[in-house]
Amino acid sequence: MDGKPATRKGPDFCSLRYGLALIMHFSNFTMITQRVSLSIAIIAMVNTTQQHALSNASTEGPVADALNNSSISIKESDTKASVYQWSPETQGIIFSSINYGIILTLIPSGYLAGIFGAKKMLGAGLLISSLLTLFTPLAADFGVILVIVVRTVQGMAQGMAWTGQFTIWAKWAPPLERSKLTTIAGSGSAFGSFIILCVGGLISQALGWPFIFYIFGSTGCVCCLLWFTVIYDDPMHHPCISVREKEHIVSSLAQQPSSPRRAVPIKAMVTCLPLWAIFLGFFSHFWLCTIILTYLPTYISTLLHVNIRDSGVLSSLPFIAAASCTILGGQLADFLLYRNLLRLITVRKLFSSLGLLLPSICAVALPFVASSYVITIILLILIPGTSNLCDSGFIINTLDIAPRYASFLMGISRGFGLIAGIISSTATGFLISQDFESGWRNVFFLSAAVNMFGLVFYVTFGQAELQDWAKERTLTRL
Repeated sequence: MDGKPATRKGPDFCSLRYGLALIMHFSNFTMITQRVSLSIAIIAMVNTTQQHALSNASTEGPVADALNNSSISIKESDTKASVYQWSPETQGIIFSSINYGIILTLIPSGYLAGIFGAKKMLGAGLLISSLLTLFTPLAADFGVILVIVVRTVQGMAQGMAWTGQFTIWAKWAPPLERSKLTTIAGSGSAFGSFIILCVGGLISQALGWPFIFYIFGSTGCVCCLLWFTVIYDDPMHHPCISVREKEHIVSSLAQQPSSPRRAVPIKAMVTCLPLWAIFLGFFSHFWLCTIILTYLPTYISTLLHVNIRDSGVLSSLPFIAAASCTILGGQLADFLLYRNLLRLITVRKLFSSLGLLLPSICAVALPFVASSYVITIILLILIPGTSNLCDSGFIINTLDIAPRYASFLMGISRGFGLIAGIISSTATGFLISQDFESGWRNVFFLSAAVNMFGLVFYVTFGQAELQDWAKERTLTRL
């Protein structure tokens, strides 16, 4: 059944749970700025005047390239910051290394967060990520190998932080407000991407690229203080929550109890097609999103021939659309549910379809409008914006079908997305190193094909009913 809880709304935007969403928005903002810092800084970090010559002349693999160039600083920029000889293949490995780290911690951190508490897991992950961001410029001077190691460990920290959020929402978010609360929190990633890409180029030109890492690493440390001070794992233990709001949350979640210690039904999960539909949705969604997030500044700088400042500003525009679509999509999804206009599964499939189909159309069109500056920018803006409609689709679908295991399953889902990110980042670096124009065309066509596969599978097998293996078992003692 696609039943929806009958509880009415409690206190709305002035409530503590919306304050929690804003703080989590700031946390996601901080983590994404630390992750994307390298994407804008690398334009100034690499020797762009020799980039294409190196990639065309190189006959060795990217690992050998990384070892050979691990400590080479070949010139100094106007701001006295080192510039390194890193080929597109090497950059692809650096970009994807943070995903390796996230994958290593997603599943264990998701399970442990459900046992020991998400507050400590998320706060510790954010703190470690912030400290490693501050260390990144020094790591670059020691060599590309250390940069890869730092980014991998940073990914492990961010994996801890990201997964723990869904353990918190399983205890704080009433069913009819899940889309709004999670999209308010999640929109911090899009807003953070906009800010770092917008001001990163300006910071690089004015102060030097190392200050991109120093500023946003310090911001993360400040966010950690706020997190450990204000956030609690559940509403029952928060000292500042009102009785009315506490009763509203508890009564809304009364049909979805969770025990603190439980066995995970792995066998049932492996054979659950609705769960696989979510996993493959994540894989498809993250494939194209990772390419845009990672390579957008480089794509704009090289294709449109603009400097690092303008490249950063232009690269930031798509993420304003992404943040707006994330929040508006969440509001619309919950409106459709609250007014009983559409069933829950219909809402999930509608937003998933829009979030996978529309960016695919834009990606396929990009190679054919490369000569038009304006149309290219418009399509690049639309890709992240429309992609984030998935946040009201399969992204939060685990809260519908298995809220007891939401954090654990979100870890696995994110893992599928990060595997896609690793493959797509590495493949993109390889394809554009062979031939820039045809390489990007192949990148976008392949991304659209992956999106269509995920869309067809989710529409066919996706569900929104609470699964039998996710229900609380009642034991009767004789």
